[in-house]
Amino acid sequence: MPQTVRVAIITEAKGNHLDGYLRGLPTCQGIEAFAIADPSGECLDKARKLSGNLGSSARGFSDHNEMLREFRPNVVLVTVEAHRAPELIRPALEAGAHVLTEKPACVRVADFEALARLAESRRLNLMLAMANRMAAPVQKAKELFAAGTIGKLYSAELFLVADHTRVTRPQWQASWMAKRNLAGGGFLIFLGLHYVDLMQFVSGASIRQVSGFISNVGGQPIETEDAFAATLMLDNGALATLQGGYYLDRGYHNRATLWGANGWLRLDLGTEKPLEWYSTLPDAPKDIQQFAEPKGADVYAALLQSAIDGARGTAPPVITTRESLSVLKTVFAIYQAAATGKSQTIT
Repeated sequence: MPQTVRVAIITEAKGNHLDGYLRGLPTCQGIEAFAIADPSGECLDKARKLSGNLGSSARGFSDHNEMLREFRPNVVLVTVEAHRAPELIRPALEAGAHVLTEKPACVRVADFEALARLAESRRLNLMLAMANRMAAPVQKAKELFAAGTIGKLYSAELFLVADHTRVTRPQWQASWMAKRNLAGGGFLIFLGLHYVDLMQFVSGASIRQVSGFISNVGGQPIETEDAFAATLMLDNGALATLQGGYYLDRGYHNRATLWGANGWLRLDLGTEKPLEWYSTLPDAPKDIQQFAEPKGADVYAALLQSAIDGARGTAPPVITTRESLSVLKTVFAIYQAAATGKSQTIT
């Protein structure tokens, strides 16, 4: 495995979370060189402003195929409109690069499934950017379940609520994110999928059956849903509810509560109490425990570092190709359940 790797970004103007990744790049270890492919030409200047010395020496390309041929990256970050992502991920995998891709990375689950097969056939990592996995409270919650502190998962209640203000703006309504054929969906596929992943990641259980509904409760002129609700059955028999929507004037309300055979835990990311838990085990403390999130944590830098470490062989990636596919299979199964009025089994 290489001691250092060549990192590239395939993007476009206003690529999702691009600024966060560019700011995080200089903090990552093991980068030999950096390049960026962007037809608009805007993102190279942004990289040079946000990525320090790494950005100042970055190579810029207008064509991603030229970048793959000449720069030969080991790791490629793809952040583009969802409908374009598969056609850009595929050549990166075919060039032998590990890929970290912003969600949703497709508008049909079959497209991502084909990419997952390609990645596995070439022993490459295809990572969906589930940034919450890198949050210290989420890592701690996973440790608690793995240690048996909470016990077997019995049930979970998860919700994520964001601002409705964004979907009232004409610029947003005209964007690709408001069009189902370009985005694949709305709130569920952009934000709800984080909690689909979080529950599976923390508990170690997998979602096997879903039912659900989607709606445009705000009545804005958009093609995608601004609200959803789903019920989930996991492979260990646990049941869960998951809902979310654009309801607020600003900010977020979110929470994940998981109950197990030996206690419970509650994740409330972005608050003063991001993780609380209680265990009934004989040797556990008898009161509610808390975990504080370290100051200055950067989940996007950590996600990039995980992709780099996976390519270097120094640590396994924080999310596998199979886990990435599982998240998208669940999301599209909920959409299918909403469209048909029938529960869907995930295989």
